[in-house]
Parts: sequence; structure tokens; C-alpha cells
Amino acid sequence: MITRRTHVALLAVSLLLTGCGGGAVAGTRTAPTPSPAPARATPSPEISVEVAPQQIPGLGPRTRAKIPARARQAVVVTGRGRDSPLSTVVLWERTEAGWRAGASWPAHNALKGWSDHHMAGDLRSPIGVYTLTDAGGLLKNPGTKLPYDRGVGFTAPGTGFEGEPLAGSFDYVIAINYNRRPGTSPLDWTRPLGAGRGGGIWLHVDHGGPTHGCVSIAEKHMKELLLALDPDLRPVVVMGDAGSLNR
Repeated sequence: MITRRTHVALLAVSLLLTGCGGGAVAGTRTAPTPSPAPARATPSPEISVEVAPQQIPGLGPRTRAKIPARARQAVVVTGRGRDSPLSTVVLWERTEAGWRAGASWPAHNALKGWSDHHMAGDLRSPIGVYTLTDAGGLLKNPGTKLPYDRGVGFTAPGTGFEGEPLAGSFDYVIAINYNRRPGTSPLDWTRPLGAGRGGGIWLHVDHGGPTHGCVSIAEKHMKELLLALDPDLRPVVVMGDAGSLNR
């Protein structure tokens, strides 16, 4: 476990302005019968072999081309519509047999949906494929293999767009490497594309409403995701509305 102590409470407030950090059957007894002559075994018609897809369903050629060849984990966030704050998260893992899907989790994204060119304050989540290298939160590390930064800077103040309290939203976060420097705390303020392009885009605990730009899932699912992600598998997030991802 790698811990980087960060105490930047004021930064959490600033992050909110640009991103979310800136949702038996009984048997039947019969009489014995004489044993029949040995016969060659034949496959049961009820047995089927599950074949994993070679490509993740719902992703078009342009989106697939952006997934690094070395990436063996992909968190796919599929938005319900271009302007919708509702989405679904599925963790896929690449095996020798193909991509295998994990559980499907309901999620929230930004209030106004999605954007190909995210800007600070546009209340849209950025479409794209981004690496996942760093995590953190207000609570102690639940056991993730990702570098984890715990500190009071992850305190989430105020209320959301629907009046719901934001407290606990940053108990667990995973930094999405959009306009940030990988290998640093999610609270790091470095913006390679400039402050105007926003930042502080995270996967975090759902507070029951739309986000500023992040993707949020239930706390228990965040813990599951943190435990599943492995830096050795080069995890990425593939995110956007269904129509954009299918391009």
C-alpha cells in the first residue's frame, strides 16, 4: 500500500467548480433397472460453452482504437444519452479467450451529459479513453493495489443539484487521467491542457444526483472497483454516451 498524506481542504472546494472533485428441486426415487451395455458417451445438449467476445460490445472502431493494447482492464461508462446524467458502469477484463464483463452498476455522470471538448464549468463529462493510475479518499485504503492518498482534502461540502448532501462523496475516489498528471494524488492541481479545460474528473461515491463532471457509483461498488483494479493490468476508463462510444 502506498500512502501519500495530503491535507488540502481548500482544494476540494476548488475542484467542485471544475469537476466533481474540482451512483431446490426434489429428486424422484425410482426402482433400480439392469445396467445397459456400455455405450460411447455423447455430449449433453444442455451443456453450452460461453465464449467471451473479442471486442467489448457497444464500442465502435474509433473508440476501440483508443484502448491501449496493453490494457487488460476497462471500466466502461455508457451514458444513456448525450444530454443525460444517467449512465451504467461495467468492468471488463481482457483474457486469452476475449473480454469478460463483470457486474453492471447504475451510475451518474455530469448534469448536462457529455462533451467531446470538455471545458471548466460546462457541467458535462469528458468523452474518451483515459488511464486509471491513482486513488484516494477521506476513508482509509480499503485494500486497493492502486496508490492511495488519504486526507481531509477529500471532504465534500455542500449539496448537489437536487439538494442532496454531498458528504461522503469523496470517501473513495479514483482519478480519471483527463487533464491531470498521472502518478500523483487525485488532489494534484496540475492541468497539462490548462485550467480552462477543467479537471478533477473522478470516479467517486454516488450522492444520489448528477455530478459536475465525474462518474459516481454506490459506495459498495466503489469499494469493489477499488479492490478489482490492478496497476499491472493497465486499467483504463472508456466513457461517453452510447452513441459516441459506438463510433
